Amino acid sequence: MIEITDLTKTYNKQIHALCGISLEIGTGMFGLLGPNGAGKTTLMRVLAGLLRPTSGTVRVLGEEITSRAGKLAAKRQLGYLPQELGLYPNLTGREFLEYIALLKGIRGDKKRQIGELLELVRLTDAADRRLKTYSGGMKRRIGIAQALLGSPKLLIVDEPTAGLDPEERVRFRNMLAETATHCTVILSTHVIEDISHSCNDLAIIRNGQVLFRGTPSELIARARGKVWSILTPGDRPNGEVSVVSTLQLERGVQYRVLGEPTAGYNASPLEPSLEDGYILAMASN
Repeated sequence: MIEITDLTKTYNKQIHALCGISLEIGTGMFGLLGPNGAGKTTLMRVLAGLLRPTSGTVRVLGEEITSRAGKLAAKRQLGYLPQELGLYPNLTGREFLEYIALLKGIRGDKKRQIGELLELVRLTDAADRRLKTYSGGMKRRIGIAQALLGSPKLLIVDEPTAGLDPEERVRFRNMLAETATHCTVILSTHVIEDISHSCNDLAIIRNGQVLFRGTPSELIARARGKVWSILTPGDRPNGEVSVVSTLQLERGVQYRVLGEPTAGYNASPLEPSLEDGYILAMASN
């Protein structure tokens, strides 16, 4: 579906946002994980045809997007939900989707498709309200609806759950997982929980470079034998460890740590999580 080879993007000849990234992304739901400023949004904008790379090649859905013809052909087959979706506050949800359908050149029964998407994102009852009255979660849902207009083969979503409450975040993840059953979805996020609940393949990037590529279970396996629970009277554990979390107990403070604690602590091994694997990957590079 997507082939990225030696991709670089440099701004003003000084800021290296992407540094020789190579990835192959197939069907299903792919997670792109990394801290803010890692280069995730730059990569998403390159894949969406909104940024031209400095060097390297990118093939999206069989089209070489560094050429004008290839970029146009690929854009007709993809949907994109940016981190900040520009909305028209005085349009209703339905009018906004009709406008996006016009921009995409969608023909046929547009009203039927818009109605089905409004139902999918649970906005049928709010379709004729102005967008300026929508909550943050509703705006993200109308964003996914516009991205799905035209039945794209590839859906790119950038930080889709940022600012959502926990319940809305769960609903949004479930919606993306359902969408991934009939098209490829690339989910870019710094929220590890979004990846762990929905993606079967992922990459971690930092400073414009790939640190890890594999399945969630492979990332978790990297942390096996390096995750411990330590109970102390309150002082932080010594040794080459990173504290992941703390829990105040009647007997003291229970620490979840990664690494090798100093001898003398009553350390109990724990089953690693995706977050543990991510933290270790970031620390080891």
